Amino acid sequence: MLDEDKNKPLISKFGLITDAILSVIFFSFMTYMLIPHVPSEDSTAVLIIASMTSFCMTGVFWLAANMFRVTRIDFSRQKK
Repeated sequence: MLDEDKNKPLISKFGLITDAILSVIFFSFMTYMLIPHVPSEDSTAVLIIASMTSFCMTGVFWLAANMFRVTRIDFSRQKK
């Protein structure tokens, strides 16, 4: 394994920006998908509850995307 590969960070600015953009898209998609499942007639309450639920799911998505990226980079390092 090369020394320059060892010194290369597992997390880059490009990776963080990519994960942030994907998380915003995921948040919007999940909010849209959860709106019909909220048992309320008030549109404001429906949007708030769907957004809060989507926010929690987006946090899990953010962690999973970062973990996937770091694992993939580490795997490619070990492979070399």
